[in-house]
Amino acid sequence: MQGFILDVRKAKNEDTIVTILTPGKTETLYRFYGARHPIVTTGYKIDFEIERDTLRFMPKLRHVVHLGYPWLKENERLRTWQHFTALLHEHLKDVELPGNFYFDLLERQASIWHLQNPKRSAVEAYLAILAHEGRLHTPDSCFACGASLKERIALIRAFLPAHPHCVIARSYPKEKIVTLMATKKTIHLDDADVEGLWLTLLEGM
Repeated sequence: MQGFILDVRKAKNEDTIVTILTPGKTETLYRFYGARHPIVTTGYKIDFEIERDTLRFMPKLRHVVHLGYPWLKENERLRTWQHFTALLHEHLKDVELPGNFYFDLLERQASIWHLQNPKRSAVEAYLAILAHEGRLHTPDSCFACGASLKERIALIRAFLPAHPHCVIARSYPKEKIVTLMATKKTIHLDDADVEGLWLTLLEGM
């Protein structure tokens, strides 16, 4: 079985509890001596087996093989990837059967993560999540007051659009946000815009 590690938590001694996103399901597994195995790391894609024992409180993670990507050696790309997968873990933590979408999204993003600024890739992946979940809002009215949006738009958590004077958040020219929401691409944005969107994403999905 293959999956992406979304979370690794310490248990007793050097054991860990590992949350893995597989196609269609999240698995929470017990890993003995997890601290001694650096391949059990947030964000890594692994091949593994599950050992189920009805007498134990949690199934065990066994026979782990790391399925690496060349960009894992680039610290900035790896850090951004781990931040993104940790955010996804928080988003899905109460969802046992999320369907294939999120696994497929990570697999697709991991295969192209080396091609552009990873923060651009993360923002674009998040826009795809918002669209999939029906939460991608058309930037025509303010989320806070309901009035029409004018020349500049502020984006708060979940990329909800608002008037700059209604919220405390970075604002952008309206045409940029309209294009962003329509295309779910960041190619028309400069790095400062992308950095602002990334910081908003870090507030939570």
